[in-house]
Amino acid sequence: MTNNSTNMLLTGDAYLDSLNDGREVWFNGERVKNVTEHPAFYNSARNTAKVYDALHDPALKDKLLLTDKLGITTHKFFAPSYNSQDLAEAREAIAIWQRINYGWLGRTPDYKAAFMAQLAEGHSFYEPYSENALNWYKKYASKCLFLNHVLIDPPVDRSKARVDVRDVYLSVDKDDDKGIYVSGAKMVATASALTHATFVAVNSGTAARMETGRDEDMALVFITEMNAKGVKLISRPSYEFKADSPFDYPLSSRFDENDAVMVFDNAFIPWENVLIYRDVDKCKSFYAESGFFNRYNLQAAVRLAIKLEFCVGLLMKGTDATGTSVFHGVQTQIGELIGLRDLIWSMTTAMVYDTEPSIGGTVVPKLQTAAANRILMTNTWSRVREIFEIILAGAPIFTVSSHLDLKQPELEDTINRYFRGTGLQAHERIKLFKMIWDAMYSEFAGRNALYERNYAGNQDQQRLDALRWANIKGDTDRYKDMVQQCLDDYDLDGWKKEYLD
Repeated sequence: MTNNSTNMLLTGDAYLDSLNDGREVWFNGERVKNVTEHPAFYNSARNTAKVYDALHDPALKDKLLLTDKLGITTHKFFAPSYNSQDLAEAREAIAIWQRINYGWLGRTPDYKAAFMAQLAEGHSFYEPYSENALNWYKKYASKCLFLNHVLIDPPVDRSKARVDVRDVYLSVDKDDDKGIYVSGAKMVATASALTHATFVAVNSGTAARMETGRDEDMALVFITEMNAKGVKLISRPSYEFKADSPFDYPLSSRFDENDAVMVFDNAFIPWENVLIYRDVDKCKSFYAESGFFNRYNLQAAVRLAIKLEFCVGLLMKGTDATGTSVFHGVQTQIGELIGLRDLIWSMTTAMVYDTEPSIGGTVVPKLQTAAANRILMTNTWSRVREIFEIILAGAPIFTVSSHLDLKQPELEDTINRYFRGTGLQAHERIKLFKMIWDAMYSEFAGRNALYERNYAGNQDQQRLDALRWANIKGDTDRYKDMVQQCLDDYDLDGWKKEYLD
């Protein structure tokens, strides 16, 4: 870093203060006055604040921060990477942030950096709104702003063309000299109540089905501040809100990044926040051209690898507590879980060191590797849960109703005798298995399983994209040519190769 760089990075307290901006968030039939003080969001907000405080930790600064070409001091993944060394350092910076929350928060501020960082060099793609793109990069990078995104249409009448569901799907109502006005809904706005702004676009599958001359009103990419007039969030149930004790719900009570439906009711979006407007072709191509797909898979894989590290430790402690860790079959399952973690981390290594050129002299992970990683990641968590179910069986439900039972003198002797673990006192064993339950079987765990499975789009689209990009890159032709070469080695009369008899 240079001494003349500009450092405007938010602290944890500044981050929390910035969220009290009049945004319209609805929960349990009431409009939330201040999300950072509401029990549905309180702990999650403070866990997010911890990553901002890490930016100011003298012991972490060199690993987390760089100064970009514009003189902005920012997180290493919030700036574009120009070689593998840059990507490797960005990976380490991601990992430091992710370990703060044990990998349990999927949409931390570094996630959207996968897209926003590329605006620095790729802003010209967004002509005639290229200046908007560059300005948003500067604003985003300088403070490490927290953006969420909404790409998905609600599950309403999806068999119809999008233009035939305009009463639900996001579209433009009108524009004037100040900006555009949009209406409709988007899902799933993960962690949106705790973010500074929302990136609004369409996903790759939806964009592929858009048609010029038909879908212009829906061919939009823009950013909206969370307190914009006409924008409201309708939150799902909060597992943090329901968690009455960290002893009983140690993960739910602090890592519930609440999802929401984002509704735009003639919402005003100023021109300076618009990136693509009524341009079907650009909506179709920005997803691939931006490098977002390549980069977000790196961030996602680092996050999942760290979450798997946590799960390996959790399973090992669970089998130790039941006295089964010495069993051959148990050890094989733990070994498989370790292998899954190492496989995911190896994919990050491939993405860091096997790169492809991107916009403005930047490099991004190779597209095919990112596509393969996307399929691998979204099918890993189900196996993790299966391993826990097979190895621990009914042990997680061999517990008490709540921490209050442990404070009841009449039950003390009974609980101490019958609920102890192998080498663990009863309250320690119960504490451990409460965490295992929260990680794998609680309502919070159910949401996490659904989230991991659908994290990167539907299963069909993941595979169709892998096929489409293999076609574009010429991989499928190579594969078929290899088979044809083998077929050409012989005919009805025998071998056509001299060295074969």
